[in-house]
Amino acid sequence: MEHKKRLSETTTTELRRALGAFATGVTVVTTIDAQGQPVGLTANSFTSVSMEPPLVLFCLKNGSASLKAFTNDTAFAINVLSHEQRQISQRFASKVDDRFAMTPWETWSLGVPILQDTVASFECESYAVYEGGDHQIIVGRIRQSYFNPQRQPLMYVKGGYHTHQEEVAA
Repeated sequence: MEHKKRLSETTTTELRRALGAFATGVTVVTTIDAQGQPVGLTANSFTSVSMEPPLVLFCLKNGSASLKAFTNDTAFAINVLSHEQRQISQRFASKVDDRFAMTPWETWSLGVPILQDTVASFECESYAVYEGGDHQIIVGRIRQSYFNPQRQPLMYVKGGYHTHQEEVAA
């Protein structure tokens, strides 16, 4: 019989590894800051919340330098990356100063950056922000969306990038 640890016995490292066994899509969330500059970061904590009204959420760490830009009751976009956009994921997860300089993007009606060549993009109005431990849970109401069924999503699981068919070299 396999021994299972209870949560109280789980270390932070073990918990991170266990949670990392859940495959997620890879997104870049984007907005405009108070100075009108584009802001974006890689996030895999994205989910659908409701179809009526159409709501989605992502979670952002309390210590994030971008937190204020996303919690100031504004619009944002969630861009679901294709398996060909691994470099974009890495760029927006890094400390690069101008993440948008080498990334093709456009704006729609709410004026936030929408990355091009994604599997899907959702332009959202801020709906609610909730405290969630060491993160903020940011909920948006979808105003416009885009979907390209020919593109395959970039996945992240067990600390590495994957596609639905094969692992992408890290």
